[in-house]
Amino acid sequence: MKTANGNTSIMDMFEEGKVVKICAPMVRYSKLAFRSLVRKYSCDVCFTPMIIAADFLRSVKARDSEFTTNTSDRPLIVQFAAQDTQTLADAACVVAPFSDGVDLNCGCPQRWAMSAGYGACLINKPELVKDMVRHVRNQVDNPNYTVSIKIRIHKDLRQTVDLCQKAESAGVSWITVHGRTTEERHQPVHYDAIKTIKDSVSVPVIANGDIKYLRDVESTHQLTGVNGVMAARGLLANPAMFAGYEDTPLQCIWDWVDIAVEQGTPFSCFHHHLIYMLERVSSQPERKVFNSLSSTSAVIDYLQNTYGSIHDLEA
Repeated sequence: MKTANGNTSIMDMFEEGKVVKICAPMVRYSKLAFRSLVRKYSCDVCFTPMIIAADFLRSVKARDSEFTTNTSDRPLIVQFAAQDTQTLADAACVVAPFSDGVDLNCGCPQRWAMSAGYGACLINKPELVKDMVRHVRNQVDNPNYTVSIKIRIHKDLRQTVDLCQKAESAGVSWITVHGRTTEERHQPVHYDAIKTIKDSVSVPVIANGDIKYLRDVESTHQLTGVNGVMAARGLLANPAMFAGYEDTPLQCIWDWVDIAVEQGTPFSCFHHHLIYMLERVSSQPERKVFNSLSSTSAVIDYLQNTYGSIHDLEA
């Protein structure tokens, strides 16, 4: 089964039995330029940053700034924060022609999101989540379009299993589980909880949390039996991680420069990504100098002088 632009559909990837490798939704970071980069390095599926559905529908400016894509940016999942069924379904209909699925954020633990009725507070509203999934299913006129949810876990895992089973009954395509509770930040991931959820539903399950190297993909799969893994910080530190590189290779750094310049990425975003990529391969004094640079040309000069150009790799 192919998507509209000829790509293999996401559900087919799960059917093939491989561990699907996914770039997580990241505020400010999982935008088109970064998605273009990780796709060069064995990333199978990318998420947009979380978009607030109501703002997206209300404002052309929000649509233009929050959702940018191109024909090679597939498979693509658009993640929305929403608090009611109709808003989510309407937003899904707007992006459906340009993407492969929508995802409902039920995992963001930030206080502003939860107090507005978004994010992780939805894991305590299983009936609402069920209705939201069903509504998108009924309104998007494409049976291959996926509707997924990204959740955190409850302290009482029975509640999480109930949520996932309700979502499955409404037609959810797949479920991403961040293996921490809403209160937890850097505590170890609860792989046993992810495995319990995987064993309790028949739709594909994706594990999220602490994927920093390619070996973590395989070990997470072995521990939980999941159908795929999703990485966030691991990919920021090394966008070539899914291709098996231990640290960001020089080729990847120059690929980022080319993509960012070509797409007109704002300097602060261009620079921040490089700060993450160079963190593990540079010394403290080098980082201090690099972090203080204030123009694209200064950054490119620094990279050439410190690490060499891509032509040096080919020599």
